Amino acid sequence: MRNTERYPVKGRNSLYQVYDTVPFWKVVKNFIAIQVARYTPFLPMKNWIYRTFLKMKVGEGTAFALMVMPDIMYPERISVGKNCVIGYNTTILAHEYLIKEYRLGDVIVGDEVMIGANSTILPGVTIGHGAIVSAGTLVHKNVPEGSFVGGNPMQVIYTKEERSKREMES
Repeated sequence: MRNTERYPVKGRNSLYQVYDTVPFWKVVKNFIAIQVARYTPFLPMKNWIYRTFLKMKVGEGTAFALMVMPDIMYPERISVGKNCVIGYNTTILAHEYLIKEYRLGDVIVGDEVMIGANSTILPGVTIGHGAIVSAGTLVHKNVPEGSFVGGNPMQVIYTKEERSKREMES
């Protein structure tokens, strides 16, 4: 289950009211920082941009591939552990705007997590230490530590124990 806070809105849909929920200039600053980071090939520079301008928590040795898209409105709600790989064109969301409400949730990625290319991580999700997320996965619920998950909707393919057993056999 995802851990999100819900905020009801009245009148027009919540996205139409976006600047009532997040300051315009914060979004502009975040947009510029994210676009620079998305295209830079220098991994330490990306991490510095994320930590300095977006207030994300990024562990040492973590590598964000080209075109990763962190949340533009609430990036400070994203925490990525040490020695992780975040695959090409992955989107990490800490918000979702719906018709009658918007939701916010922290995204917590443990240490030594591998997230495959073109994955989407929804708000309020925790990905446990050592987990592997297959490419193209919609992460809509928590990922257990050490597990291998994939698909849309996401499913556990191997538990930590099953992964360990398979790795011992090969």
